[in-house]
Amino acid sequence: MEFSIILAFFVLGTIFGSFYNVVGYRIPKGESLLYPSSHCPKCNHKLGPLELIPILSFMFLGGKCKNCKEKISWFYPIFEFSSGVSFALSYVVFGFSLECLLSIVFISMLLIIIISDYQTMTIPDSILIFFTALIIIIKTFMIGINGVGIALLNGVASFIFMLLLKLFGDFLFKRESMGGGDIKLLAVFGLVIGFPMSIVSVFLAAIIGLPISIILVKKNSSHEIPFGPFLAISAIIITLLNIDINTLVNILTVV
Repeated sequence: MEFSIILAFFVLGTIFGSFYNVVGYRIPKGESLLYPSSHCPKCNHKLGPLELIPILSFMFLGGKCKNCKEKISWFYPIFEFSSGVSFALSYVVFGFSLECLLSIVFISMLLIIIISDYQTMTIPDSILIFFTALIIIIKTFMIGINGVGIALLNGVASFIFMLLLKLFGDFLFKRESMGGGDIKLLAVFGLVIGFPMSIVSVFLAAIIGLPISIILVKKNSSHEIPFGPFLAISAIIITLLNIDINTLVNILTVV
């Protein structure tokens, strides 16, 4: 029974992951989520139902478009699989609870941001506003109005920290070091995981992104690297580990 529930969360996650890929790509461009329907970017072939099954369609088609035989990026099944794993782990860690729902909603926003910032170098305000509203509603049921007030203060503190970090980076590198979307994103981090852990997420994101950044800079010294995906990945890790700053300090003290 337990495995069936975990599998159901995984399947649900892959389905949503496939949709989030569309959302993350189209919303920043101001495109409709409904029209045009999903299609091959090479030949515009409209995808049928059997071509839209997360992960499995990629395998059945041999990683190629059914019509033009152009290769389909491995990014799609990997992203769908990661989304499925994130949903499943949310249940494993939190069980059937509001915490599980909050985890799924928060991770959903982060998955969309990974696509959006990677593809278009933007984090749409509409995505942040929509998911922040959902998060506030869920947390109100979890911790009450007073608790939400404290969470919002954590968000403000995280926003200010990221803004100061950006100003310092701008001064140090004599150019814009970070986009406004990253600063707003950290405010949502503060709301969900708290101010101390939102700061941890920034340093974790830097560690995750450093090797990739070095490779990209070597290939093209003028290449701009979006920081949002690394922030999103670090926040997903922190959320699914379900640790707070006290637990982290204790772990580091033992080590």
